[in-house]
Amino acid sequence: MSDGTTARPALDTVEHAAKTPEAAQPWKELGLKEDEYARIREILDRRPTGAELAMYSVMWSEHCSYKSSKVHLKQFGEKAPQTDALLVGIGENAGVVDVGQGYAVTFKIESHNHPSYIEPYQGAATGVGGIVRDILAMGARPVAVMDPLRFGAADHPDTKRVLPGVVAGIGGYGNCLGLPNIGGEVVFDPCYQGNPLVNALCVGVMKHEDIHLAKASGAGNKVILYGARTGGDGIGGVSVLASETFDATGPSRRPAVQVGDPFQEKLLIECTLEIFAEKLVAGIQDLGGAGLSCATSELASAGSGGMRVELDTVPLRDATLSPEEILMSESQERMCAIVEPDKVGRFLEICEKWDVIATVIGEVTEGSRLEIFWHGEQIVDVPPRSVAHEGPTYHRPFARPAWQDALQADDAGALPRPAGTDELRKQVLAVVGSPNQASKAWVTDQYDRFVQGNTILAQPEDSGVVRIDPDTNLGVALATDGNGRYTKLDPYAGAQLALAEAYRNVAATGAKPLAVSDCLNFGSPEDPAVMWQFAEATRGLADACRTLGTPVTGGNVSLYNQTGDAAIHPTPVVAVLGVIDDVSRRTPMAFAQQGQLLLLLGETREEFGGSAWSQVVHDHLGGLPPAVDLERERLLAEILISGSRDGMIDAAHDLSDGGLVQAVTESCLRGGLGARLVVPDGLDAFTFLFSESAGRAVVAVPRSEELRFTDMCGARGLPVTRIGVVDGDAVEVQGEFTLPLSELRAAHEDTIPGLLA
Repeated sequence: MSDGTTARPALDTVEHAAKTPEAAQPWKELGLKEDEYARIREILDRRPTGAELAMYSVMWSEHCSYKSSKVHLKQFGEKAPQTDALLVGIGENAGVVDVGQGYAVTFKIESHNHPSYIEPYQGAATGVGGIVRDILAMGARPVAVMDPLRFGAADHPDTKRVLPGVVAGIGGYGNCLGLPNIGGEVVFDPCYQGNPLVNALCVGVMKHEDIHLAKASGAGNKVILYGARTGGDGIGGVSVLASETFDATGPSRRPAVQVGDPFQEKLLIECTLEIFAEKLVAGIQDLGGAGLSCATSELASAGSGGMRVELDTVPLRDATLSPEEILMSESQERMCAIVEPDKVGRFLEICEKWDVIATVIGEVTEGSRLEIFWHGEQIVDVPPRSVAHEGPTYHRPFARPAWQDALQADDAGALPRPAGTDELRKQVLAVVGSPNQASKAWVTDQYDRFVQGNTILAQPEDSGVVRIDPDTNLGVALATDGNGRYTKLDPYAGAQLALAEAYRNVAATGAKPLAVSDCLNFGSPEDPAVMWQFAEATRGLADACRTLGTPVTGGNVSLYNQTGDAAIHPTPVVAVLGVIDDVSRRTPMAFAQQGQLLLLLGETREEFGGSAWSQVVHDHLGGLPPAVDLERERLLAEILISGSRDGMIDAAHDLSDGGLVQAVTESCLRGGLGARLVVPDGLDAFTFLFSESAGRAVVAVPRSEELRFTDMCGARGLPVTRIGVVDGDAVEVQGEFTLPLSELRAAHEDTIPGLLA
């Protein structure tokens, strides 16, 4: 007679695996290729156990191993500019940069795209939680987050499902942690309909001596797992979900999405920082993608010895979990620390104080193997580097797509332009009120931007600025940017334009750009056209970082953002970190003083490929994106930084999507004052307003500073043109039209609430 319970399958031990070489294994179902499975057998000189197969499957996934991208990513190291500011580069949980006065700042951006489509709230929330733990694992206190987001068509019914859930998840998790959300993006395009992009960034602060690395060294040191219990949520989460293409059936596989608890994470943060303060850890790793499989293998791989783990000591939320499931679980709010034996007691005391579960699950060994046991029987015996750092490397074929020439030949400059001032006025309202150019206050008002009291600037400013030393006013600025439309037209230039815009945004607030983190979002690497886009974008970004002197410190690649045969636009999102010596001198974007003179920095050309105007007015994508001049970007940044430092600039705003009219509208609405504009000689009103030429900014300067500022620009060779004055309560383009701020505000601020009502 049955007792009603289900018998567990027999334990697949290392000894059993060696004796049963022909046993069938679900390698294909776990996402492995036939040659990858054969390679695992070759490494082990036997078939893998079920636990070993689980580990290899998640660690060799595209998301964790970068197997299709790492041959291109190596350029970030080969072409890296030499800089004394870089303290920790690519390869750790996050990069670390010296910002002066003994402070170091760590920052990183990652994706949580696929989980956020399946379960928007938890997918986005756990994306925030994961990136915060990456920053914490470096030894830093997290101080702010950002969220570059991309959704399908703004009026599509599914956007009403995905966007509010994602925004609620980001706000719910970040607000509970007490971390200000200081910036990001919200972009709509039909190409993201089945593959929204939810990228999350975190920045943290520490002293130089407090940097921690992910390594397990010192035979006899204990391996301590602490934080939340391990559950069945997130089994194969981002590691598997982000390593395959969605089919056309819509959201599925909800159990693979992790479930977050921000209050547990807050306890984990404070507990970990106290542990750091008492110098109790020799190495540390957060548990994110691939869970314990990642933490144990990466710690052992980066260390000087081996590791033995007793898996049955892991605290569980679900006692029915198999060893394979425990190793694959991506349950949140967990960390793994390497602790010397005489410090274990104090480590556990601090965890108990913060009500954080902590368990010694193993120790560092003198050997060279990662060994995992289950109730005394060995279920894993692997070289840790083969799991963590020596996965497959693919040289995927790539080729310029056959349609690229025709796309570039379809010049946006040939599109019909407004016939007269009335139509020009209507098109201005259409652009500033379009979903991509409209106010995102509906989103950002759900985030706490000023918690902790150190936020100096936050969205919709050009970059977020945070004070990191209240005594000296030392601060950092961060901006994220990317334009999938530009990159679709020219992947090499598109990636450089993403970097240039973020670099320009940081400089516009008065901060000196120092370093880069990137999140490279692309379609299926098995498509040669997508791999060409990826190869070109990576090459472009590496070349641009070398020219601008901003090394890539780390980041993330997100592939398989594709539904069936339809890939997203290639979307490299670039985050730039800058430093500002005194945040009280930061430059805001608002035109806030009557009589300020408006100066246009840079050159305006007829460049409309991929522009907001071509998208909004003509639903068109074609031609070439704006030309990139990185030396001009560097010069513009120097002028903006010097002008801010020397008190010559009252306000500044970069020119990018939507052109000059978008920037002026945003600055006028931000300050509550209008502007009278004059079209410069040599330009027509349409080009003046809508061109998206790069390397430009509009600044407001006091009349008393005009000569000094323009002399500085002339001496350095930067074109500068007086285009108007801050005045009144309307945006007036002399000889063309007048738009009251009330009308502009309604167009700009009512769009997103109306779409999501």
